[in-house]
This record gives sequence, C-alpha cells and structure tokens, in this order.
Amino acid sequence: MAVDTGRSAETAADGEHHSGRGRRGTAKNGNPPGRRRALTGQLGRQLSRHWYAWAMITPVVLVIGLIIGYPLGRGVFLSLTDADESNVARTIGVNEIPATYDFVGLENYTEILSDSVFWDRLGWTALWTVGCVSVTFLLGLSLANMLNRQVKGRSFYRIAMIVPWGIPAFVSVFAWKMLFNEKYGILNEVLDGGGIDAVPWLSDPTWAKVAVIAVNVWLGVPFMIVAMLGALQAIPDELYEAADMDGASPWQRFTNITLPGVRAVSSTVILLSTIWTFNMFPVIYLLTQGGPGDNTEILVTYAYRLSFVNSPRDFATSAAWGVLILVLLSLFTLIYRRALRKQGEVW
Repeated sequence: MAVDTGRSAETAADGEHHSGRGRRGTAKNGNPPGRRRALTGQLGRQLSRHWYAWAMITPVVLVIGLIIGYPLGRGVFLSLTDADESNVARTIGVNEIPATYDFVGLENYTEILSDSVFWDRLGWTALWTVGCVSVTFLLGLSLANMLNRQVKGRSFYRIAMIVPWGIPAFVSVFAWKMLFNEKYGILNEVLDGGGIDAVPWLSDPTWAKVAVIAVNVWLGVPFMIVAMLGALQAIPDELYEAADMDGASPWQRFTNITLPGVRAVSSTVILLSTIWTFNMFPVIYLLTQGGPGDNTEILVTYAYRLSFVNSPRDFATSAAWGVLILVLLSLFTLIYRRALRKQGEVW
C-alpha cells in the first residue's frame, strides 16, 4: 500500500495540536459557542416578547419570597441549631445580647424521630385528618346532591348550609365549647332531659377526640358543599335523562354518572382539605388546648407548645417539627398526585 509522505511531520503535529485544543475547549465549556449564542438569543427574544408578563409577576414573586421564602429558610436554619430563648439574640433594656447558639446538624431530627412522642402525635394527627376529611366529604357530597334537586326552599337551604363558613372560626369554636360544657352545656341538658347521664365531652380522652372531629367537620362541610354543588351542576342533564330511559336505578345513576362526574373536583378538594386539617391549629387549641392531658394534641399544636408555651422555649426543636410537617405533607401530595395520574386524572 502506498503511503503519502507529502504532508510534513510539523504540519501534522500542528494540526493535531489545534484539534486537541478545540476538543478541550468544547469539553471545558460544555456547549459549543454557537449553541450558547443561540440559547442567549432565544432567552432574549422570550424576555422581549413577554416583558409585560414578567413585569407583572415580579412583584408577586418578590412578596412571596419575603413572606414565605425567608421564614421558611429561617426555620430550616434554626432546626439545624440548638437555639432556645436563652441563647438567641435579644434586647433587654438598652443591652443587646448577641446569639450564642451552635450548629448541631441533624441532631434535632434524630432526637425527634427516635422519641415516641412524635409517633404518638403523628398517629393521632393521621387519624384526626382521615376522620375529618372522610366525614366532611361524605356529608358535603350528600347534602350537595340533595340541594342540586328542584326542592321547595332550595335557596334558603343553600344559604343555611353556608352560614358556618361565614362565621369566624374562633367564634364557632367558642360557641361549641359552651355547648360541650359538662355542667351547663346545652347538649348535656338535652341528654339529662332524656334520662341520660352527662357526657364528659372535653374531659374524657375519647369524647374529646369525638368533639374536636365534630367541630372541624361542622366548619368544613360548607366548603365541601359549595365545591361539590359546582361539580354536580357541571354534569350534563342529558346523561341522567339517558340513564332514566335505560331504566337505571338511583344508585346506578349515582355510581356511574355522579361519582365519575365529580371526580376531578373531589380529588382537588380532598387534597386541600387534607392539608388544612393536618395543620388545623385553631380547633384543637381553642377547644381543648391539646387536652385532656395531651390526648388531642396534633403535630402543629405540639410544635406551638414547644416554641411559645414550654419554658425554656425551644425554638430549634419547634422549627424541626415544622420542617417535618412540611416534609410529610409534601410526600403525601406527591403520592396522591401519582395515584391520580395512574387513574387517568390530569392534575
């Protein structure tokens, strides 16, 4: 085979040198210069085309960052320290005492997860959430299905069902606390008139749990009624007419038309209700303050107790409880979303 020796060794070496330098330059920068210029130009065109939208959302992003982002970041940082009321920065008179707390890493999380207190609170919080959301959804859907029919006085009933939603939560809870009073409450007066012994609504652990669930359901049903009523009214009447012509029973119409028709809305409101109930601080704290003892205390009320009630106030552990609550709700949301996607729901 003939070999071309016309190319000098110096030229070949120079070519290899430039080729190797070009390869090193591409590998170092990741993208060729032309591609980087194209990406920069595309970003510039997007900004120039949608500048008005960017200008409108920028203040919102900044406000959310200040209101949510900074407290969240501060809480995560404190959860990695041993901060309490004795070592945080504070001002006493004219004296400013600097912070002396130390970074401890994941020590707070290790102590919390290895303590039975957390798992006891988590078990009751899960039971409280499932009980409230399931009862609220069933009652809301049933009442909305009744109000969706042509009945006399439907407008009055709709307004009456929504009244609890318009009353401030703390007013409603205080009213229920008076009703649950063991000696002077109306509920026990009614029971006494029927020859039934008074029920220790707020002093017995089991009855106290029933009481807080009942109050939270009463507060949550109006929202569920409004949401489900809107979903029911979006179902075409032609489907029910066709089912009547085919001789479908009321139960068959409910299972084959109503439930699939409200699935998209119900999946969203169940998720929202779960998040709200999981962190429902006012009902528990105002009605029982976690009592009797600590039998009705959920995760969020215990975190509040650590930071504002107990002495010394333990800010670091309270922040760690808050981060764990956020992680649990985030995991639930991801699992819930994946389950909906497997069922064909786009959410």
